[in-house]
Amino acid sequence: MKLAFCSGRNSPHTVRWVNSLAQRGHEILLISVHCTGDPLDSRIKIKLLPFPPGIGYYLNSPLAAVALRQFAPDLLHIHSASGYGTLGRLMRFHPCILSVWGSDVYDVPWQSPTKRKIVLKNLHNADFICSTSHCMAAETKRLCPEIEDITVTPFGIDIDKFFPNITEKKEEIINVGTVKRLEQKYAVDTLIKAFAKTRDDLQVSTPDLASKLRLTIVGEGSELESLILLSEKLDVNAVTEFVGAIPHDQVPSLLNSFDIFVALSRLDSESFGVAILEASACNVPVVVSNVSGFAEVVEDNKTGLIVPRDDVVAASNAIMRLVQSEKTRRQLGCNGRTHVKKKYDWEYCVDLMEQVYEKVLS
Repeated sequence: MKLAFCSGRNSPHTVRWVNSLAQRGHEILLISVHCTGDPLDSRIKIKLLPFPPGIGYYLNSPLAAVALRQFAPDLLHIHSASGYGTLGRLMRFHPCILSVWGSDVYDVPWQSPTKRKIVLKNLHNADFICSTSHCMAAETKRLCPEIEDITVTPFGIDIDKFFPNITEKKEEIINVGTVKRLEQKYAVDTLIKAFAKTRDDLQVSTPDLASKLRLTIVGEGSELESLILLSEKLDVNAVTEFVGAIPHDQVPSLLNSFDIFVALSRLDSESFGVAILEASACNVPVVVSNVSGFAEVVEDNKTGLIVPRDDVVAASNAIMRLVQSEKTRRQLGCNGRTHVKKKYDWEYCVDLMEQVYEKVLS
């Protein structure tokens, strides 16, 4: 098939989709307003547009339409119902598939009546709609009830890259970690508070175990300074490392250095838990908040522990349970990898997307 993508070149999710499809023999054109990102397969054609995001989604549309006509694809796949959804709609090409991503249906439509109108127009323009999760499909239908059919195409995990590697672990420590943008919605502050409470409680009951605890926070964002100050205030700064952002190809090694992975986001716009599944694929047990996208990918008390959002005590109790029992950590971690292999293997997810393409073209 000849497939055109309208999506962010800067997103590793975009890059993984187009690279995998190119490797399966499809001819790919990527049209993007963003100019940099992870390496692309050399067979992929790319049209980088000159005007930046924002007004660029409108100003770039004539150039994008020309590139699309010259490529003459079998179909156009638009990723996101907001910015790229607008650019894709203005290219006036059919058949087109639109994949919703998260904030485009959870957040943007409620920011203003104008933005809501634009997102609805973009959704109505699509011939077929996909979602990475069932909860986001439900949110999209709530936003646009007249949509009859949304196909769930999960964003899978490469289990050949994300696999258990015990050589990354240090026996003398218990490493609690997260990989998240350091923004308010991701509740890294709740993690620091929960970790501090766990450590304080253990210093009273089991000081030897408390001395083993470490906290690793991977990511960058506007909350960095306030989070560092919080770690100092709670007296865990000496055992907390702020790593910053890392390339995606380094994530498997880092996840394997964790004994417990924690994600406590406080908003339902977390429509899918990619990092959670990556941790599970590495046999790392997870503690997550009960936002809908996380609860969908974690089997409570089987692959991880689900706690109420913004609940420091509940999060601390879950972390404590895993810290105190290596057996529980090992069991939940093993169950997690089995779960990923069964439902979220990357090649299986690409198969599902190819089936969608065939359905649309038929």
